[in-house]
Amino acid sequence: MKIFNTLSRTKEEFVPLEPGKVKMYVCGPTVYNFIHIGNARPMIVFDTVRRYFEYKGYQVNYVSNFTDVDDKIIKKAMEEGVDASVISERYIAECKKDMEGMNVKPATTHPLATQEIGGMIDMIENLMGKGYAYRADDGTVYYRTRKFKDYGKLSHKNLEDLQAGHREIKVVGEKEDALDFVLWKPKKEGEPYWESPWCQGRPGWHIECSVMAKRYLGDEIDIHAGGEDLIFPHHENEIAQSEAANGKPFAKYWMHNAFLNIDNKKMSKSLGNFFTVREISEKYDLQVLRFFMLSAHYRSPLNFSADLMEASKNGLARIVTAVERLDERIASGLEKGDGEEAVREQAGELVAKYEAAMDDDFNTADAISAIFELVKLSNTSVTETSSRELAQFMRDTIVSLCDVLGIITEKEEELLDADIEALIEERQQARKNKDFARADEIRDTLAARGILLKDTREGVKWTRA
Repeated sequence: MKIFNTLSRTKEEFVPLEPGKVKMYVCGPTVYNFIHIGNARPMIVFDTVRRYFEYKGYQVNYVSNFTDVDDKIIKKAMEEGVDASVISERYIAECKKDMEGMNVKPATTHPLATQEIGGMIDMIENLMGKGYAYRADDGTVYYRTRKFKDYGKLSHKNLEDLQAGHREIKVVGEKEDALDFVLWKPKKEGEPYWESPWCQGRPGWHIECSVMAKRYLGDEIDIHAGGEDLIFPHHENEIAQSEAANGKPFAKYWMHNAFLNIDNKKMSKSLGNFFTVREISEKYDLQVLRFFMLSAHYRSPLNFSADLMEASKNGLARIVTAVERLDERIASGLEKGDGEEAVREQAGELVAKYEAAMDDDFNTADAISAIFELVKLSNTSVTETSSRELAQFMRDTIVSLCDVLGIITEKEEELLDADIEALIEERQQARKNKDFARADEIRDTLAARGILLKDTREGVKWTRA
């Protein structure tokens, strides 16, 4: 199995630190709002990587954090007049709903930054003791970037170029060098804070992941992953912190997914092309979003558009329909069939083709092509004269390979009109009772099943998507 390692910029044979086990850390979202489809790409991609390792027989310890203290969380909390924890807990719950809709497996551990403050203080004290960090007069603790001789090895930036980029920036306060970054910062009025040896304050973003990876996976890990926007400075700074503190290489392989564009433009709120996963779920089953995300190689930029989502919807439907057809053949098939060994051999060749694609840096696009070939083989080879055994074999083969990609092949039973009306009635009652959380939950449940609601003067109207 080969993985493209951002560190070396080459595909490398995967050799785990410990035979049969994979220690994997994936940077999770900052929880101040609903996750957007840019957040969804690494979630889906690296969940698929994990699933393939498990398919190959590895025991995977998969850690993905929630950043639950951050300027954006604090800003939203102040706007709403609530504690920051209210915001983070709300959107962690919403994120988990979206992850479930995308069939992203829960991590082995989902650590929260606010629950690991003690470990962060310990690591900062370690770095200060080794001369890699220092305290400014206001209580801010900085990392001495120049002291770490390998700084820039992941992003392939050198300190001279970085320094040139900072030449117009004056060194602030007691900061020794413009390139130094924050490990701990003092609180501002109204912000949440923790006690530390330096001041009442909170950790910098980068130290959080270094500490959580160390606690749940150890000083050395196999794979560290995230979006390519995290390569610099976040992952670069993680390496500097972790390797200086632990005295060992931090991660053996670094994996990064490419950006997601919307109609060939960068996603941004200012352009009005910013979509949350929840908004997408109102138009499409989130299985379609997952299928779309895996239709391109994870290191290739991916363009999101209505046309491409429709194509993904149709592609997924082809697979689901093929499995449905096989279920019918299993139910009514014969005990024996002729010439079936050749079909099994062809299917075996396509499974090998699928695995070869996944072994080559998780090429899900080619893996999906192999599944489509299996679907074609099934549609042409499993006939009314085929045995139940062949139909079952083809079904198990397709379902197994789709499961590795996190693609659900069984059609969800369609809600009956009476069930929909009952849920709408319950939602209306919840709104009267001012139980808006339940009302929203019912709306989201219906949306996830393709039922769109519209509040009108005549009452609630609904349509199937």
